[in-house]
Amino acid sequence: MEFPKFLLGDNTDYPDAIFIIHTEFPRFIINLENDEVEWLEEFDKEDEKELASESENLIQAANDFYDRELSRYDD
Repeated sequence: MEFPKFLLGDNTDYPDAIFIIHTEFPRFIINLENDEVEWLEEFDKEDEKELASESENLIQAANDFYDRELSRYDD
């Protein structure tokens, strides 16, 4: 099964939270309520260096995805 790069999620147990799920490597979930990121991958020391430089771009892309999705609801 093929998934989109980002998915939007919510849960009634967390009424104020909005989750963005990144489905490609490195997979993560970001809670837009508090910008907390949960990585769904295990990283070694070498990966951590690359992740540090790429994580800012990935999190910005997740926020851009959310903004795009919201603008589509307004249309």
